[in-house]
Amino acid sequence: MDVQARGDRLDASQLGAELGDRATLVQFSSAFCQPCRATRRTLAEVAGMVEGVAHIEIDAEAHLTLVRQLGISSTPTVLVLDAHGEVVRRATGQPRTVDVVAALGRAM
Repeated sequence: MDVQARGDRLDASQLGAELGDRATLVQFSSAFCQPCRATRRTLAEVAGMVEGVAHIEIDAEAHLTLVRQLGISSTPTVLVLDAHGEVVRRATGQPRTVDVVAALGRAM
C-alpha cells in the first residue's frame, strides 16, 4: 500500500457506518470495477482476522462530495484509518493481503 496519506479525518456520519475500535479499512468502489470485487474480499477477510478492524465500502459514484474532498481519482482506492478516523495510509488498485495487514500494523 502506498504510504501517502492526506491527514484527513473521517467519522461515522461521513462514511455511513461505524468506525472500527482499532482501525478502519475504507474502500471506494464503482459498480463495474472488477478489481473492486477482489478488493472487497481481501479487505473483508483482513477485517475478519484482526479484532477491532472494520471494513466500509463506499460507492464512489453515490458519494461524489466525499470523493472530491478526499481526492479519490480511481477505484478501488483504499484508505486506512486509525482509531480516531485519521487517514494514515492510502492506496489505489487491488491490494495484497500482506500489504493490508502491514498497513494496519502501522495504523494501530
